[in-house]
Amino acid sequence: MSLHEMGTQPLTTARLRLRRLSIDDTDSMFDNWASDPEVTKFLPWPTYTERAAVREYLAECVAQYADPARYNWGIELADDHTLIGTIGAPRSDDAIEMKEVGYCIGRPWWGHGYTAEALAAVIEYLFGQVGVNRIEAMHDPRNPASGRVMAKCGMRQEGILRQRGRSNLGIGDMSIWAILAADR
Repeated sequence: MSLHEMGTQPLTTARLRLRRLSIDDTDSMFDNWASDPEVTKFLPWPTYTERAAVREYLAECVAQYADPARYNWGIELADDHTLIGTIGAPRSDDAIEMKEVGYCIGRPWWGHGYTAEALAAVIEYLFGQVGVNRIEAMHDPRNPASGRVMAKCGMRQEGILRQRGRSNLGIGDMSIWAILAADR
C-alpha cells in the first residue's frame, strides 16, 4: 500500500470548515491564538509578539501547499467564518505510512468540542483519502486537555516519552497517542 498524497483539501464538519490558510489570516491568527502565552505555553513555537512574524509563517504555509504531502488547515467556524486555530500533519514517515498530527486553538473556543471535531475530520481524511496506516500525536502531560481531545477521537495513549519535547516551559516529557487504520 502506498499513500495517495492529496494535500490540504477543504473539509467540512457540522460546525467547522477546515481550509487552507492565507496571508489574509494574519490578524485573525495573531489576535485569536498565536499571541496568547496561555495558548502557546505547551507548544514548541514561541508566542508571537509581532504580526509580521505571523505573516511570514503564513507565507511559508501558503508556499508549502504546492507539496501534496503537506497538510495544514485553518479551523474556521462555519456560521461566522471566524478563524479559531490550526490543525495539520507536520511530520510523516512514509516507510510506515504514518502522519503525526498537531493542533492549536484559541482560548475563547476551549471546552466546546471544536478541536475534537476538527481532529476527527482530519483523521477520517488521512485514513479514508490519503490511505495512512497510523496517525499519531503528542502532547505535554501537563496539558491533559489535549490528551482528552485525542481520546475522544479514538486515539490510544501508548506511553510517555521522557524529556522528548521542548515547549515554552522548557524540555519536558511527551505523551504519545496513536490510532491505526485497523482500529476504526
